[in-house]
Amino acid sequence: MKKPNIIVFLTDDQGYGDLSCMGSTDVCTPNLDILAAGGARFTDFYAGSAVCSPSRACLLTGRYPYMTGVRSILGGIKTTTGLNPGIPTFASALKDLGYTTGMVGKWHLGAVPECRPTHMGFDYFCGFLSGVNDYFSHIHYTEANSHPGINPNHDLWENDERCLKYTGEYSTELFARKGLEFIREQVEKDMPFALYCAFNAPHYPMHAPYKYLERFKHLPEDRQIMAAMLSAVDDGVGEIMNYLKRRGIFNDTIIYFQSDNGPSKESRNWLDERKDYYYGGSTGGLKGHKFSLFDGGIRVPAIFSWPAMVPAGQVISEPCMGTDIFPTFINAAGGNASDYEISGCDILPVMTIGARRDKDCLYWEMGQQTAVRRGNYKLVINGFLRDGWSLPLDPKTETKHEVWLSDLSQDMGEEHNLVEEMPELAKELEEKALTWRRDLEAYWTDAPKADGQLDPNGCCAVMQATYDYE
Repeated sequence: MKKPNIIVFLTDDQGYGDLSCMGSTDVCTPNLDILAAGGARFTDFYAGSAVCSPSRACLLTGRYPYMTGVRSILGGIKTTTGLNPGIPTFASALKDLGYTTGMVGKWHLGAVPECRPTHMGFDYFCGFLSGVNDYFSHIHYTEANSHPGINPNHDLWENDERCLKYTGEYSTELFARKGLEFIREQVEKDMPFALYCAFNAPHYPMHAPYKYLERFKHLPEDRQIMAAMLSAVDDGVGEIMNYLKRRGIFNDTIIYFQSDNGPSKESRNWLDERKDYYYGGSTGGLKGHKFSLFDGGIRVPAIFSWPAMVPAGQVISEPCMGTDIFPTFINAAGGNASDYEISGCDILPVMTIGARRDKDCLYWEMGQQTAVRRGNYKLVINGFLRDGWSLPLDPKTETKHEVWLSDLSQDMGEEHNLVEEMPELAKELEEKALTWRRDLEAYWTDAPKADGQLDPNGCCAVMQATYDYE
């Protein structure tokens, strides 16, 4: 069987409810809706973390974030280390199977040379290394604004060279264009390819060209810019899909779409000095947002299309995770995922024959929070509704919960705590979560790790090497 081409589309801070195929009535994403209708749309898919860097590390390596050296948000200055060199990514593993690999978009897994995409398995890279960039100037201001002595940085690269020639081009359109150029080159060579297209939309700064804003001028300001940014993403996805169809290779191409975590409520999304939470992103009724281990922070839209293998029109409720993408790709490409140290499992059987996921538990950690899901039940320890770094905690809406148990089949919004009603199950899942967390902390103590990881507990300070967690 011919090796499938592979494309990953990743969005940034996109909420569970921010696709029209996920129920949105104001965000319009016709191309992603077509992709979902032609393959499998997941209702219970989870990112590996509630923030971007560890979520991306998980997706690329198939490992829980602590096994990659990245447990929290990384900085973006040039001395920032990141993903541990030597850990296989799906790019390096696919290269070993004869693929040409490319990446466009946001990296956010280290800026030192040994941690950059071209040293992590990608033959080609066009994008930025930090976590947030101006969409037109491509300048990284964030740390310069918050840390005296750090200056702004023009953070757009082509391979390992800083690139100025795309200044003024809107990032979402640039990354779609460069991704399509990469695909065309490989198609002309008749070579199997893998493209990782990591859009920075709809992460702040909330930028969109006027033509996209005009499509949604009937919406409130915060919702208008969100819809506009996602409309630009959808257009880019559509351009690539249409090219694959014109060349007759769409059916033999895997296209996977996911958001990296839940939507942000940080006040800096507003761009007008407003000191208020941002309401532009939708969790689709889930509890919590980015930074929280309630589902609003980690449950994300996910779509898998491979017309040659995956039946169309599926809506899959089996709980799956970002760790599962690496082994699924490797096995689909003719490799053997069992040759790698991974935390996830191949979920192609889930999509082709309706099988259950091989591993029954999913785990997360973020700061002092720990969570586990098994079947329909999810337990969160020390969970809190973290709605951004730039405003103080609101005790009315952001109180911590020591132990919270939910039946997600009956209570999607995690509104009702079942700890007192189901004490035995709560204790069992709590012990599983705590055991996993203790093993994690023991591993982390001596493991190589990225420097400059930012504290997810509420301030932009460097994260401690270990947590005092009992």
